[in-house]
Amino acid sequence: MPYLVAGVLLVVLCVGGAVWWTTSTQDRVSVLALAKPVPLGHVLTSADLRSIDVSATPGMALIPADRAASVLGRPMATSLGAGTLLTPDAVSAAAIPAAGRAVVAVVVKPGQAPPELAAGTPVTVVVTAAAAESSMFGHASGTSWRATVVGVTPAGTDQTTVVSLEIDTTGASQLAQVPAGQLALVMQPAGGER
Repeated sequence: MPYLVAGVLLVVLCVGGAVWWTTSTQDRVSVLALAKPVPLGHVLTSADLRSIDVSATPGMALIPADRAASVLGRPMATSLGAGTLLTPDAVSAAAIPAAGRAVVAVVVKPGQAPPELAAGTPVTVVVTAAAAESSMFGHASGTSWRATVVGVTPAGTDQTTVVSLEIDTTGASQLAQVPAGQLALVMQPAGGER
């Protein structure tokens, strides 16, 4: 008798599991996701994308995997991490830089910028050069500009980092004149003024 009860329970569990598995996989659709992290402005290639099956709620703005060609070659409108599902708003013709703005690269050494810097981080760029050195370039120590980080790239074996900053065109011209290594980047709260 105990074997009969155990057998009946086993059959009921197997049938219940099969019903659950079938109903949970019926509404799955194949959509596009990112295979690796991509920064703001990055132009998408097929290596950046992968197809993933998800159970999507009706009305979710996801890009079907069979429409991958519609996003290839287009820039990212925001920075996203690996595994993120792509939406139409994430991929667009982002204007970097916008009218009246410019992107300038600065080189920082260890200790001149927080290691947490990432695309989209608002920063204040401060001249740290000695008074005699900075006066040669027309910028006194303590001169500062507000900017937004567009990208962060290690420069190589010398432990410097190249930080791309979006800033107004006047500030970009001034900032480009400051010699490498004579700047510090200070992170600011998100949503502050540029």
